[in-house]
Amino acid sequence: MNSTIYFTAALVGFGVTAILGRWLIPFLHKLKFGQTIREVGPSWHKNKQGTPTMGGLMFILGVVVAMACAIPMAHSLGYFETPLMQARVLGGLGMAVGFGAIGFMDDYISILKKRNLGLTERQKLVLQFAVAAAYLATLALAGDDTATTIPFMGRVDLGYGYYILAAILIVGLVNAVNFTDGIDGLNTTVTFFACLALSLCAGALSMEGLSVLGVAAAAACIGFLLWNFHPAKVFMGDTGSLFLGGMVGALAFGLDMPALLLPIGLVYWAEILSVVLQVTYFKATHGKRIFKMTPIHHHFEMCGWSEVQICGGFGLVALLGGAAAFCCVLFGV
Repeated sequence: MNSTIYFTAALVGFGVTAILGRWLIPFLHKLKFGQTIREVGPSWHKNKQGTPTMGGLMFILGVVVAMACAIPMAHSLGYFETPLMQARVLGGLGMAVGFGAIGFMDDYISILKKRNLGLTERQKLVLQFAVAAAYLATLALAGDDTATTIPFMGRVDLGYGYYILAAILIVGLVNAVNFTDGIDGLNTTVTFFACLALSLCAGALSMEGLSVLGVAAAAACIGFLLWNFHPAKVFMGDTGSLFLGGMVGALAFGLDMPALLLPIGLVYWAEILSVVLQVTYFKATHGKRIFKMTPIHHHFEMCGWSEVQICGGFGLVALLGGAAAFCCVLFGV
C-alpha cells in the first residue's frame, strides 16, 4: 500500500472543502440562498431560517478534485488495472455526483419558491432510479455479474433480479441518508464514519482505488464539518445529502458487498424506518404517534437532547456499525 496517495486524497479532499467555505458561504449569503425551515419542525429551528444551503457543493468539489489528483497516481501504481475496477471507482463517483445534481435541482427550485419543496416526490424517484440504473449498467458493461458477496455466506447469485434489488437498495439508501440531514453536523458525522469504514474494508480486500475514494470522501466530510458543526454556518442541502448517499452506496457496491450497508447504515435505516413507522401508525390509529417527531433525531431533540449530544450519540452508533462491518470483512470473507 502506498501511503502517499492516501495522504494526497485526504489532504486535498479536506483542504479544498474547508477552504471553499471561506468563499462559498459569503457567496450563498449574497445570493440569498437561505434554507427555508419546515413549519412542522422543532420551533427552535426557526432561528436557523436563512442559513445558507447547498453547501454540499463544497465537499462534492473537494472529493472530485481529490480524485483528480489521486487517479494519475493510482494508475501508475496499478490500482485501476481492470475495467471493472475503473467502473467501480469512476462510475461510483459519477453516480454520487449524479445524485448530487438531483439534489441541486431540488434545492434550487426550493430557493426560487421560498419554501421547503422543490422537485415532486415522483420526479425525484424517477431521476434517482435513472442514476442508479446508469451506474449498474456501467458495472455490467465492465464485466460485473449478478452475484454478490455476503459475509460468512460467500457468493450468492441473484440472477437478473439483482439489478432490481440493487436499484431499490441504492435509492432507498440515498433517501435514508437524506432523512439523516436535519440537525447541525449529524449527517456529516455519521457519513464520515461510514466512508472511513468502507475505505478500511476496501483496503483489507486490496481494492486500493476504492479505498482512496473512501478516504477522500471521509476527509471532505471533516472539512465540511468545520462549517457545519453546531451552530452551523452552512447546510449541505439535498445537494450534499444525496451526494453522500450516492457515495456510501457506490463504496458498498464497489466492494461487491452491499450487505455491509446493514451495519454501516444503522443510523440511516433508523432514520427512514422511524418515518415509515410513524406515518403508518398515525394513519392506522387515526392520529396517534410512536415518536414525538420524526425522523428519529427530532424525537431525541424533543426529549431534551442537544444537537451536539445527538451528533455524538448517533456518531458512536455509526462508529460501532462501521467496526462491525470491518470485522465481517476480516473474518467473514
